[in-house]
Amino acid sequence: MITERGCGVLLHPTSLPGPGGIGSLGKDARRFIDLLASMGMSYWQVLPLTPPACGNSPYSSFSAFAGNPLLIDLEQLVEDGDLPTAHCDAETNDASVDFETVAAVKITLLREAASRFLANDSAPHKQDFWHFCNSTSWLHYYALFMALQQRYAGKPWHKWPVGVALLTPENYEKFSTELGPEIGIQKYIQWRFFRQWRALRSYATDNGIALIGDIPIFVGYDSVDVWSQRDIFLLDQKGKPTAVAGVPPDYFSATGQLWGNPLYNWDVLKQHGFAWWIERFKSMFELFDIVRVDHFRGFDAAWNVPAGEKTAVRGEWVNAPGADLFDAVFASLGNVSIIAEDLGIITPEVVALRDRYGFPGMKILQFAFDSDAENAYLPHNHQKNSVVYTGTHDNDTTAGWHASISDALQKRIANYIGCECRRSVDGLIRAALMSVADTTILPLQDLLHLGSEARMNIPGTAFGNWGWRFVWDMVEPKMPRHIREQVECYGRCNQRNK
Repeated sequence: MITERGCGVLLHPTSLPGPGGIGSLGKDARRFIDLLASMGMSYWQVLPLTPPACGNSPYSSFSAFAGNPLLIDLEQLVEDGDLPTAHCDAETNDASVDFETVAAVKITLLREAASRFLANDSAPHKQDFWHFCNSTSWLHYYALFMALQQRYAGKPWHKWPVGVALLTPENYEKFSTELGPEIGIQKYIQWRFFRQWRALRSYATDNGIALIGDIPIFVGYDSVDVWSQRDIFLLDQKGKPTAVAGVPPDYFSATGQLWGNPLYNWDVLKQHGFAWWIERFKSMFELFDIVRVDHFRGFDAAWNVPAGEKTAVRGEWVNAPGADLFDAVFASLGNVSIIAEDLGIITPEVVALRDRYGFPGMKILQFAFDSDAENAYLPHNHQKNSVVYTGTHDNDTTAGWHASISDALQKRIANYIGCECRRSVDGLIRAALMSVADTTILPLQDLLHLGSEARMNIPGTAFGNWGWRFVWDMVEPKMPRHIREQVECYGRCNQRNK
């Protein structure tokens, strides 16, 4: 559990600089860890690492377990002889990821590397590859799913022929044989991702940096999880959702957010001892030291919207067995470290569920100034067992947000944090650092004082998000020392990096 004062930075690996048009798990990721250590940080928080589906969102994935192939560092494949050249050697520090172009190039190269590796009996690390294949429970279903998706030109599984969409044991065996070569390619790609992530995590640990991951409560409809385990979701006999997930109208949207994810059949999950969820948490803690549970309130009750609705307005709260689930997770995995994303409509029951396990909740400073002195997000109301953010991936950058609010609200913020309006970003960072909350997490965009052009996501918009990247020139030479002084001043400096 998080029990000491510390500070970290929120940055998704896709936002890292480097070649290939997208961040990767290569040398720039290690350089970023070095930067965190130089600033006295304790944590690097990332978004979900799973392969994105609709709109390139890491919160909408083809699998709850697999890794994003676009994050693989091609230079390491060249070093191991799986590629003759990276074909992406030139620095392409674009301000935004062109996901379509990057995927077209990178997946082609990964497939080439896989074919070379699988054809070479003496390829380095062959034993490690086979061990990964034999010890990873979800891998074959995922590889088969992606092979079938390739066969059917990328169509979602519910638009495949009925005999394939509604999987049977006979078809499982049949297609596993027919698509063997493609399945091998998909397994290679996943092996490379997890091999590189394990090495990066080891580097982070050696430098005193703990990794915070993110687990979305729901999975995408067009995913191997729904395709292969239809019984644990609320689907009809044809595999179509009877209701979908979302949230009611809130701060972000007047009509709510209609996510469209299928909802869980909690009765079936409970009958199976929550085995799927236990395996999911286990896989997360093999990757991360701490896990943030997105939409934590959904474990107490989820907003169920009837299938076919155009907005999330006409939904209802339906209870979920959160206590039974987390009892099972802790009984199986021990005392793992979890952060509860407890934003939005939070009831006493949700608070009780969070506090039953001692999960720290989240405090967002951008939400702190729109009411009175009783606002729970104001620093003087923070609790020790919580994590304070200036903003999250769903917020504008703090500089962009501050520029968008009224003059009156800007003056109120300046008065509260005791600085001039033009220095409010610095003031809000200091307010987050001086909070009584055990943990502070700061988006890199805020440390760099970037405006709305650096925003990561606008909730409720399906496209045009998740692409922001930084370049090393944005990090002024004096910044690490300046941030470190503040982190030290407020008792958050990583003891290993003093």
